[in-house]
Amino acid sequence: MYRKLIKDLENWKRDESRKPMIIRGARQVGKTWLMKEFGRTCYEKCAYISMDENEVMQDVFRDAFDTGRIISALEIEAGFKIDPENTLIIFDEVQEIPRALKSLKYFCENAPEYHIVAAGSLLGVALHEGTSFPVGKVEFLDLYPLDFWEFLSACEEEPLAELLESGDTRMITNFKNKYIDYLKIYYYVGGMPEAVITYLKSKDFKKVRSVQNRLLGAYENDFSKHAPAEIVTRIRMLWNSIPTQLAKENKKFIYGLVREGARAREYEVAITWLIDCGLVYKVNRAAKPDFPLRAYQDFRAFKLFIVDIGLLGAMTGLSARMILEGNRMFEEFKGALTEQYVLQQMVNKPENDIFYWSSDTATAEIDFLVQNEETIVPVEVKAEENLQAKSLRLFCEKYHSEGAVRMSMSDYREQGWLVNIPLYLAGEMNQYVGGLKN
Repeated sequence: MYRKLIKDLENWKRDESRKPMIIRGARQVGKTWLMKEFGRTCYEKCAYISMDENEVMQDVFRDAFDTGRIISALEIEAGFKIDPENTLIIFDEVQEIPRALKSLKYFCENAPEYHIVAAGSLLGVALHEGTSFPVGKVEFLDLYPLDFWEFLSACEEEPLAELLESGDTRMITNFKNKYIDYLKIYYYVGGMPEAVITYLKSKDFKKVRSVQNRLLGAYENDFSKHAPAEIVTRIRMLWNSIPTQLAKENKKFIYGLVREGARAREYEVAITWLIDCGLVYKVNRAAKPDFPLRAYQDFRAFKLFIVDIGLLGAMTGLSARMILEGNRMFEEFKGALTEQYVLQQMVNKPENDIFYWSSDTATAEIDFLVQNEETIVPVEVKAEENLQAKSLRLFCEKYHSEGAVRMSMSDYREQGWLVNIPLYLAGEMNQYVGGLKN
């Protein structure tokens, strides 16, 4: 399995001004594997230290932040001498020992020669709750489930994956049937590493669904184990309402669908908790498509998506047959699944700042507005080959947008004001829209 973030970590290793690196991401997206694989492939040795229920490390970090003393303790724990230039030090589940997290400040200031990466499944929650944090003394990378490119690579289809990046749309179209077949499988399997590995080993969709259900159960256990007791029920109700929210034609989050009579203030903390632990993406409405979009976001209107398309299918009980064969019973939810897929590909690009737009009268909506340093691009998502783009045209006429994107199962084509990008190219959108070109 190959993860694109390996390249970012390789660049970090070569950077003489590097700071300790923190990798953020939801539970089970592959943070531990990524750190160990980086250590295995790019260093002579890897000192892996898990802070989870580690009483020895609790004692080590309880005293003063003497980096030399800490390194001596890490060497004893790892069982070998740590060479600053050739050893990767890994702090896993670092949120379990807040002073280990705080120590990164002192490594940055007093011992920058050491290469340290850290991660934690609920690190975002711990930080939000006030864990002492080395502001300005660390770097961040965000790890998400495998995107479609990484899924193709995992399926040993590297030539297909590399072709997606080539920009050769004519050649890509020649192999569209292969891409569509894999895309349908990805819709079901998703990008959680354990689900992908299970599919690759067994090709058994029932086993994949069993893995997905187990992951969903683990997340629900996290709610009870780690969230404040007074909001656990609200977290669970809100989490379970997301598929229903996305199934609506207007996907704006409605609190009344969580519980009749529910109000925003009752669920704000629950939403924040789910976002902090990486299980939910929040996409706010932008009232006006102007720079910067964050200055025009409407905090009262937003859409919620979950961490992975495969898990969304598992939450709704969608069968593999419905997705792979296009069962008509599945048509209404197909739009929701497709939006989830597109968002999942776009959040992997750190340059993308993602919102959505709707008219004040709610008669028109653009699924996503994507901003980077140079431009804002409206993106409309179609599950099939539906080539109507009424809302997109209305938006472009109203705001004089220079370009727009429609994603569908249709082939790549440029139509003046509109670029149609096939869904299997969603992750490469930036290179097909002038202002967003990498």
